[in-house]
Amino acid sequence: MPTWQLACRAAREIEFAVMPRRCAFCGAARRHEESAICAGCEADLPWVSEQCTGCARPLAAKPDDGVLCAGCQDHPTPFDVAAAPLTYEFPVDAAIRQFKFHRKLHYASAFGELLCKAAADLPADIDALLPVPLHWLRHGIRGFNQATEICRPLQKASGLPVIRNVSRIRRTHYQSGLGSRERRRNLAGAFAVRGAIDSRHVLLIDDVITTGETCAQLARELLAHGTQKVSVLALARA
Repeated sequence: MPTWQLACRAAREIEFAVMPRRCAFCGAARRHEESAICAGCEADLPWVSEQCTGCARPLAAKPDDGVLCAGCQDHPTPFDVAAAPLTYEFPVDAAIRQFKFHRKLHYASAFGELLCKAAADLPADIDALLPVPLHWLRHGIRGFNQATEICRPLQKASGLPVIRNVSRIRRTHYQSGLGSRERRRNLAGAFAVRGAIDSRHVLLIDDVITTGETCAQLARELLAHGTQKVSVLALARA
């Protein structure tokens, strides 16, 4: 083996010994080329086995092709596809809260990896990504947009452009604790698009889908500005 390869191997071993990557959930040492989630923790995550493609709601059984859940039949969503690989249960719910509200940014790479795997089953004609925007004041207080952080690995893996001319112009109240009607009223006029959207099929990225109203309001704004289709990918579905 050439000397330079021996040196690189030695450097990697030193890096692993001194600064190992850690599993985002249990803290087990991980080499930097390995996943940010160990195999044991990944197996224990609350995976969604079947879900409605219209709203990502977990279902007890696989629906027939093209059949949406009763909620989507009564109130169709503006999404082409909605997906979330996990349910919003422990340990995912606790990890997301730590990530968003306690600045535990080491979760971002792990969440991003999970989104990358889930994105493999989405429509092939998606041509742009849009992390759900935060209002500038909330962004400033929190210091980051959680949707942007978990979108970074997906953008890097896919090479798709990120739309940057969409903003949240109203500082809405937190959606948690609100019913569907209150959520809709809370989000009315919350988003704005500067100029046109050149992309034909935009993929919205968010951490959690609860009722889907946030992404629905944003999708309608995009569709009104030239986008033909909007899909949603979130880490978890409540």
